[in-house]
Amino acid sequence: MSNYKDKILITTGDPNGIGAEITIKALNKLDLPQGKVVVISNKKVLDFYGKLNKDYEIIEIPFDENIQPGKLTKEGGEFSFQSVKLACEIQGKAIVTAPVAKHALYLAGYKFNGQTEILQKYLAHNNQLAEMLFVAGNFRVLLLTRHVALKDIQITKDMVVEKVSNLKKFFENKLGIIDPKFALCGFNPHAGEDGILGHEEIDILIPAVDELRAKGIDITKPLPADTLFIKALNYDCIIANYHDQGLIPIKTVAGNKTVNMTIGLDVIRTSPGHGTAFDIAGKNIADETGMIEAIKAVLI
Repeated sequence: MSNYKDKILITTGDPNGIGAEITIKALNKLDLPQGKVVVISNKKVLDFYGKLNKDYEIIEIPFDENIQPGKLTKEGGEFSFQSVKLACEIQGKAIVTAPVAKHALYLAGYKFNGQTEILQKYLAHNNQLAEMLFVAGNFRVLLLTRHVALKDIQITKDMVVEKVSNLKKFFENKLGIIDPKFALCGFNPHAGEDGILGHEEIDILIPAVDELRAKGIDITKPLPADTLFIKALNYDCIIANYHDQGLIPIKTVAGNKTVNMTIGLDVIRTSPGHGTAFDIAGKNIADETGMIEAIKAVLI
């Protein structure tokens, strides 16, 4: 197999969603050098949704089914999974993934709650952890937990210490931000009100903060999340306990410019912050802004 270590690998996601369309539109607008990009997809899928202005290298993933915009199918899930798996095997400079449908992955027999979990399975080694960092300019949010039902969310002191310690390494080694300043969301409303509204702050988060500060990491005590995000740009990153606590604020502010960045592995992966948008698939009206931002985020 060719050497792809200096290439950006781009997957086009579910063939029945907007992934191929926004990939084509984004690449045509960015007008990157041909040798910089490799598209992992299928020529039939690409041709269905548009035309690339440049002859980028395309690595074919088999797809013999009819393309059915807006349809949830196991074949779409199989295509999505095989695309990401191949990107992991090739291991380019970075991976950019268009959106996939979790339900389609399940229909194809792959019990992953998202592409982050696929990347974790095929790229992690030596106890590496894939983490979800959402980025919109200098507004950054790390999730302590990912796609988990609210009732099932569990955090521990050791988890918080490990994830925040790894986050500091990423900021210093990859972003060149030395001694980054972090803010931690409280788990409960009003950060628990000294135990009146919950004990996670007292039992888990405050002990974690104490340990992190002892390691020289600049992090706040758990702060009420409903007001913390107003001051988001005062910090290099805000750390949220669960999915919606972190994503509602950043997506409200940044919309389609929000980039989902997987960190903690040898290869950085980015993706638009939105989903497959089955409702508009095949209509040539999808907004490519998120894909443009995801690609630009790895052009470093």
